[in-house]
Amino acid sequence: MNSAPDESLNKTTQRPVNISILGSTGSIGKNVLDVVRMRPDRFSVVAISAATNAELLLRQAAEFRPKYCALIDENLINSSFANEFKGLGCALLYGKEGYKFIASLDEADVVVSSMVGASGLIPTISAVQAGKRVALANKESLVIAGEILIELTQRHNAMIIPVDSEHSAIFQCLNGENKSDVRNIILTASGGPFWEWTKEQMAKITVEDALNHPNWQMGRKITIDSATMMNKGLEVVEARWLFGIEAHKIRVLIHRESIVHSMVSFKDGSIIAQMGRPDMRIPIAYALTWPRRIELNIDAPALYDIGGLNFYQPDFERFPLIKLGLEAAKRGGIMPVSMNAANEMAVDAFLNKKITFLNIAEVVLKTVEKMDGNTCSTIDEVLYYDGLSRIYADEIIYNLSKRQ
Repeated sequence: MNSAPDESLNKTTQRPVNISILGSTGSIGKNVLDVVRMRPDRFSVVAISAATNAELLLRQAAEFRPKYCALIDENLINSSFANEFKGLGCALLYGKEGYKFIASLDEADVVVSSMVGASGLIPTISAVQAGKRVALANKESLVIAGEILIELTQRHNAMIIPVDSEHSAIFQCLNGENKSDVRNIILTASGGPFWEWTKEQMAKITVEDALNHPNWQMGRKITIDSATMMNKGLEVVEARWLFGIEAHKIRVLIHRESIVHSMVSFKDGSIIAQMGRPDMRIPIAYALTWPRRIELNIDAPALYDIGGLNFYQPDFERFPLIKLGLEAAKRGGIMPVSMNAANEMAVDAFLNKKITFLNIAEVVLKTVEKMDGNTCSTIDEVLYYDGLSRIYADEIIYNLSKRQ
């Protein structure tokens, strides 16, 4: 949340904002490109990238004509494929170095960090070190290396603006406010598809059940995180570093309607809330154009049709990963690293039907317990313990899968 000198992008030239997208083929990346479609007068795409979805990347390149495209999986690149990109006037880069290149591209006014998981950390750091405005959707970067990343942001005069709907809401609620006046940050959560399910019912949840979110259209990994409510645990840690707020001041409330995206409570008893439809294009557009807003063809919710806005305390027994996230925000160090790594491994195992839905929390809790006592304060240590946590999580997953 640290400001670069020119806070209002292109305020004198009026040229389109140049965007580089880390992860253009994922859910957030697609929504970013949809915002560009809605307002081609305001945005220009200079670089896009994908991990493995080469065909979609090529179609995006044909539509948006960026100068650079990057593909992590080098095995998917051959001379014929590269020539197709070249024919579009797009240089095709590959591997981690390709991602780092487009993350620090001179022409980019904004770098959208929308990769999924811990793999987004190094490209996000590259963007920060280049002094970029980073529209951050990759929450895992702040979860596993929040203190380091914020220090780098300050050192390089970069800026991080959140894209997650909850953190965008808090960012907006804090606009013009004094942080010392904050009593609590209140993250809202939809509760996912299983909020009213019993533990016995949850034992029978299928992959198809878990991917059926009632309010949001998201990628597979974050949809499962919403179902286990690990996403809220991760968001607590993210908020701790993004807003420089002590962990004990962060609260979570269940809000099934997904209209109030988050709130801030102040010491005078006031609460400021940000509301809107559950549409990711709204916080994306705000992150790209802050401190201004642009016209979008999206209606505000008709409040008279909603009927009511309801809030509930979270259930830590059925959703223990929320409590784990709150504890990880307080303790810091290795705990958020191992929590995130184990969760990524467990979600992948569940999606591949190796473990059950309830096993996801079991894998995460056991991995965090096993890693307890370790500390990390550098990026190399973060990456080392991330890898070690994945090894431990994989062992736990293997043992659980044998019981299925």
